[in-house]
Parts: sequence; C-alpha cells; structure tokens
Amino acid sequence: MLDDEYYMKLALEEAEKAEVDGEVPIGAVIVKDGKVIATGYNQRETSQLASSHAEFIAIERANQQVGSWRLEECTLFVTLEPCPMCAGAILQSRIPRVVYGAKDPKAGCAGTLLNLLNDDRFNHKSEVLPGVMEETCGKILTDFFRNLRDRKKNKPSTNN
Repeated sequence: MLDDEYYMKLALEEAEKAEVDGEVPIGAVIVKDGKVIATGYNQRETSQLASSHAEFIAIERANQQVGSWRLEECTLFVTLEPCPMCAGAILQSRIPRVVYGAKDPKAGCAGTLLNLLNDDRFNHKSEVLPGVMEETCGKILTDFFRNLRDRKKNKPSTNN
C-alpha cells in the first residue's frame, strides 16, 4: 500500500500540471518493475483531441518506452477512475493492474457505473484497486470545478 501511495502522489503531481494548464486535473503514471516508465496528464482542452486523457497519453508513452503495445507487466496509477475510452485502452494494452484514487460517478468504468476492466466477456482483465488517496484525488477535482464555477459566476457580462 505504501508503494501505491507513493506512485499515486506522482500521479497527483501530473494532475497539478494539468491544472496549471487550465485542464481538468487528472494525472496518470505507469510503473514497470518498480520504475516509472511513463506519465501523462489531461490535455483535452490544449490539444482539442477527445483522446487526450491522462491514461491514454501515459499508455501511448509507455508503449513507446517498452517498444510494444503490450504493457503486461505494468501498473497504471490514475487520480480518477477510468472512463469507458480509457478502460478500453487499458484492456487493449493488457495492463494487469489499475490503481485509482477518486471514483467517477458520471463516467467511471472500473466499478462505479460499469466494470469493463473485470468483465468476463473480454479476453483480458485488470485487477482494480480503488480509493488510494481518494480524498486527496477527489479534492483537487472538487476545488478545480468550484473555482471554475466561481470564475464563470463572477465574470462580467458582455451583454448590454
């Protein structure tokens, strides 16, 4: 569990990078043999690409790092429960273990809305460990959206 918290802290550092860029603060880290091989953070607004989720970016970087689409000996750490797209990428890349922080009641597909990562109908499954540093991971998101709403509410109207 201590190792899981260590790597989740690194994922939170990635989430902070996203927040600095004005992105939803979600971060991901991929570990192989106790070593970080790839990181990513949410970049959808910056890139204007729907696939620019933290997990997706980290998976692509890990694929390049290991020289294979298979990430069979890796663990993915992510601050927010994976969405359907990212859960699909996790399955397709054969990541055997996923550790996430906050649950996602709107799009979570690692146990909250669906559990794509443990569905017997797929040819691959991932062990899922939810709730690692859940409060901290949830707080960065809650604070981000609260600040965003406050900025929108306090923005001067351009209508005359």
